[in-house]
Amino acid sequence: MRRLADDAGLRVTSLCRGGFFTAADPGDRAAALEDNRRAIEEAVGLGTDVLMLVVGGLTREDKDVAAARRRVVENIADLAPHAEEAGVRLAIEPMHPIFAADRGVVSTTGQALDIAEEVGSEAVGVIVDTYHVWWDPQLAASVARAGRTGRLLGYQVCDWNLPLASEALHSRGYMGDGYIDFPAITAMVAEAGYTGPIEVEIFREDIWATPAREAIGIIAERYRELVLPHA
Repeated sequence: MRRLADDAGLRVTSLCRGGFFTAADPGDRAAALEDNRRAIEEAVGLGTDVLMLVVGGLTREDKDVAAARRRVVENIADLAPHAEEAGVRLAIEPMHPIFAADRGVVSTTGQALDIAEEVGSEAVGVIVDTYHVWWDPQLAASVARAGRTGRLLGYQVCDWNLPLASEALHSRGYMGDGYIDFPAITAMVAEAGYTGPIEVEIFREDIWATPAREAIGIIAERYRELVLPHA
């Protein structure tokens, strides 16, 4: 993969994903940590220093969300020294609350920052993904806090479209087609001092079916209109 990117003149800005730290079973926890160590090495091999963490959800047998969040803290703390040694930063991705059951028990940027600060490693920070955090009334304060503490590791954009797809994760759309205020959120991120890559992350089946040149053209136009002037 690194050779393909290099040959195309591309740069890998981040690797998605590591994470899924919430299992209570010790064997499952050990397997998850090993999987994340491999993901760190994969990030190094791809030439990126940012690994996205989707922290994991619950099971129907274990519905203790507070305990699941505690395991996220403990497991990231276990993983952080390996990340530090490899020169990779771990970007915790808060996810919209509709995904708390199956994908991410961390729902806000503030919660993600609390975890990063409790872990205490400079290798741990947060990612701001508009799809997941646009609704958060504390977003501006949390983004500013991430900037002040040097933990703002990435910014991703796509829109929140309705009606939601049967697979809610696939409801992401072109910027401007939904409900997210990209100029406002982009300005928050810029004011926090973020100058890194801005990634467009769209999961939507009809967009996947669009010819690549056409889809990329729409993305570029919307980016120039809604994001770039405020970055």
